[in-house]
Amino acid sequence: MSMLRILHVVGSAESDFYCNLSRLYAKDCLAATANPSLYEFHIAYITPDCQWRFPSSLSREEIAAAQPMSLSDAIKFIAAKNIDLVLPQMFCIPGMTQYRALFDLLNIPYVGNTPDLMALTAHKARAKAIVAAAGIKVPFGELLRQGDMPTIKPPVVIKPANSDNSLGVALVKDVADYDTALKTAFEYSDEVLVEEYIELGREVRCGIIVKEAKLVGLPLEEYLVNSQDHPIRNYADKLKQEEDGELNCAAKDNIKAWIVDPSDPITESVQEVAKKCHQALGCRHYSLFDFRIDPQGQPWFLEAGLYCSFSTKSVIGSMAKASGIPVDELLMTAIEEILGPI
Repeated sequence: MSMLRILHVVGSAESDFYCNLSRLYAKDCLAATANPSLYEFHIAYITPDCQWRFPSSLSREEIAAAQPMSLSDAIKFIAAKNIDLVLPQMFCIPGMTQYRALFDLLNIPYVGNTPDLMALTAHKARAKAIVAAAGIKVPFGELLRQGDMPTIKPPVVIKPANSDNSLGVALVKDVADYDTALKTAFEYSDEVLVEEYIELGREVRCGIIVKEAKLVGLPLEEYLVNSQDHPIRNYADKLKQEEDGELNCAAKDNIKAWIVDPSDPITESVQEVAKKCHQALGCRHYSLFDFRIDPQGQPWFLEAGLYCSFSTKSVIGSMAKASGIPVDELLMTAIEEILGPI
């Protein structure tokens, strides 16, 4: 069997922050899944000026040395490489939508969910509406635009409608704090979601993978929150910037986040709800959902995060490892769902 030529599409057409976030996960993926007998890896790196580069590695030096190309030249370069499969590694909105759609147009299959679904779930209110219609519990909320004021009485959680990593998110306990929280949230999005605060409970994430056309629930990841002084997660719980300027994951220390024992009674109930979310949204290959668990043990859908970098740092990668599936096997499972047995 000839080697699979896989193109890792990395970077961001939007910001340096998303470039660095993408590079963080993609570097780890390249190292964790390298198998010269199976794969021939190529890298496409997109920068906020929408130029393409094809470096031999993701070191800053190699990226800087790579020749920038326009989209048309990049398409010719990719076509000449006879790429078999694309692994999207971009986390910005254009990366999750426009760049995936490009590979649909080029008729090159890719791992992960479709651009229309990525666009839908990137908007938290729209994703909530879909899963709510399937009978899944979601916090009551309202979508605001500039100049609107909430009608929901506190406590509420205010969040930008299409921003990740808890940027601009705030818990408001008093009506007097609405203005400040809304101003911050609108810095990240033109629309802001105001949701009723679901009492803790617990907060967990559930990953679903597709294997041999069947949905498989992975072990849950639980997050360090408590009703006294840390009722919701914030940016510092997820990412941190090192002294050298590199981004790193703050939630991989077994303190801010940990894998739930699969024998925990909550696991099965959350997995069943997550599978319903996966089906309601029309996901493929894999999916990932955040849930708030109320004091009665009822899961409430918070949001969908339909991306996986196939990195040891990624949430689905960590969950899969806990179930005995290393990240290279996880990638092969996804590839076989797309291309058939390898």
